[in-house]
Amino acid sequence: MVFTPRPTALQPPTYGKSVTVLSIDGGGIRGIIPGVILGFLESELQKLDGQDARLADYFDVISGTSTGGLVTAMLSAPNNDNRPLFSAKDIKDFYLEHCPKIFPQESYHYLPGSAEKIVKAVTGPKYDGKYLHNLLHEKLGDTKLHQTLTNVVIPTFDIKLLQPTIFSSYAVKDHPSLDANLRDICIGTSAAPTYLPAHYFETHDSDGSSRQFNLVDGGVAANNPALVAINQVTKEVTGGSADFSSKMHPLEYSRFIVLSLGTGTAKEEGKYDANQAAKWGILGWLTNGGSTPLIDVFSQASSDMVDFHLSTIFQALQSEHNYLRIQDDTLTGDLSSVDIATKENLASLVEVGEKLLKKPVSSVNLQTGVFQLLNKGTNEEALIRLAKTLSNEKRLRDIKSPHVQN
Repeated sequence: MVFTPRPTALQPPTYGKSVTVLSIDGGGIRGIIPGVILGFLESELQKLDGQDARLADYFDVISGTSTGGLVTAMLSAPNNDNRPLFSAKDIKDFYLEHCPKIFPQESYHYLPGSAEKIVKAVTGPKYDGKYLHNLLHEKLGDTKLHQTLTNVVIPTFDIKLLQPTIFSSYAVKDHPSLDANLRDICIGTSAAPTYLPAHYFETHDSDGSSRQFNLVDGGVAANNPALVAINQVTKEVTGGSADFSSKMHPLEYSRFIVLSLGTGTAKEEGKYDANQAAKWGILGWLTNGGSTPLIDVFSQASSDMVDFHLSTIFQALQSEHNYLRIQDDTLTGDLSSVDIATKENLASLVEVGEKLLKKPVSSVNLQTGVFQLLNKGTNEEALIRLAKTLSNEKRLRDIKSPHVQN
């Protein structure tokens, strides 16, 4: 199968100095937090390059897990004019409108720890996922992976194979069986265990062969997909892709510019402790105080380990200014939930995103689990600097590329 080149506004990295990566964590309704952050970044790019500027015009790859995978599709799927289906500022309103219908509170209003809730947790997922399925069918239609306006990388986990399945614009060129509908990929990567049902679908090649997928939430494999995105780019460089300069070394991480967005986390002291966990069985790990400790543990561990790894690498290469991780670890109560989609809670999450812009740039300390300040100004100031860097990189590529009329 031969794929036609995408009508991207961004020329390949071979004509520039850097490889630009946007990564968005999983986190259910908390995806509204990176939505606010991205809305600000896109507005800064528009100040520099005009109101038509979109994030897909500046990032070589956008990667997202679970709710981050949905945002990835929104930013990269084409509309009828081959421009991004959504602008970044639309993400907030999208979540405010649709999250209450994806996670209807009236269908799951039992008290924490109640017998009804325990039975529900054991016998099936909290939500049937029908509204999400219909919504994605309406918005994304039959758009396939290879049609995105920039490269995307969306992790999922195949429960039948017991291994990750990475839907990647890079990999689809050699593995056409990965060229699934974006709506199926989004449903699969969002199918968080105990919350939404696993998703089955098939793809069919032009030669008649088919491939089955049995998917659950990508957070099982990579809740923070930044490293997966870098891995896919590295494979392209190693394979000699024409999109990358022949002078670029596969491990030349200093060439990467990475914006990694978390969806917030609750690290309030005392939420869980060893004395509590020592008494938990299956039910305790699945439902405790209105939360799902097992999911909290694996998703947060995945996110922090990737952040810690990338922070260390960029520091070792003396290019830490190329890596920006924006995360809020102060969420408490309903704010830390992935599915309490009340009007009040969603509005509060918007405020979290807006306040996060004003907070100092920070990074996680793996010894304490607490974010520490980096003396680099606020996240807002860092994003303004990033917008200028992205704009300059795009202009450099436009100047050097023979495919752009200057």
